[in-house]
Amino acid sequence: MPDFAFATVGDNCIDRFQPPAGLSLVGGNAVNVAVQLSRLGQRAAYFGAVGPDADGARTIAALAAQGVVTDHIRIAPGVTAYTEITIDPSGDRIIGFEEFGVCRVYAPDEAEIARLCRMRHVHFGWMPEAAPLIARLRAAGVSVSKDVSVNPGAAGLSFAFSSAEGQPEAAEAKAAALLAEGAAIAVVTLGEAGSLLADGREVLRTGIRAVPVVDTTGAGDTFIAGFLACRMQGGSLTAALEAGRDAAAETCTFFGGFPQVPDPWPSHRNF
Repeated sequence: MPDFAFATVGDNCIDRFQPPAGLSLVGGNAVNVAVQLSRLGQRAAYFGAVGPDADGARTIAALAAQGVVTDHIRIAPGVTAYTEITIDPSGDRIIGFEEFGVCRVYAPDEAEIARLCRMRHVHFGWMPEAAPLIARLRAAGVSVSKDVSVNPGAAGLSFAFSSAEGQPEAAEAKAAALLAEGAAIAVVTLGEAGSLLADGREVLRTGIRAVPVVDTTGAGDTFIAGFLACRMQGGSLTAALEAGRDAAAETCTFFGGFPQVPDPWPSHRNF
């Protein structure tokens, strides 16, 4: 029997929103998905690495405060990852610089892999050399997803998530390519144009839920969490698309990938 429903593996970072926003928040695809799953009532664990610094401690504390299981966060020599972000007038994020820090060399050890093999579903964010681990999890009967926009390669995935924001005409072709690579189901988010799902038999679409947009950072990650939580509880593919849509809309109404108390950026601690 599975340990519990969900685990996420891979990236974390401190999102540093440049002035005039002037904020820093805990984020990263795998972190945001884990937190949003927890906020949706699912028990989720995060597997990844942080540095032995204030940002690493802050990351662990933020996850724990949101109910995410933090037992498998490794503290490794080096720095906690960070990303520099600018928000344009429409609320869209522009990534200026990324330092992957200790995430660059992270991989679960054998004990952690054994634990992952007892999960019901494992989602991968950015992690180098994820393919062999995905193959092991699939052989163990674990459902697996990945955000291929940040970590390419769809072979063996139960769900491949991607983005074609600003290119809605390319969405069906992108989904078909992911299916051809070996994904069972391909989901492509399209920003203001909604989202699309293909499974080789049918193509489904949904629009967006209009909200006042503050920041789109983490909206795609929240979409993934909403989709997975619904689908893994037996929801239809259409219902899962709608659940992802609704969850993502909420995240667009605040800064960062989940509600948290921000630190100022820059601050005296950063110099």
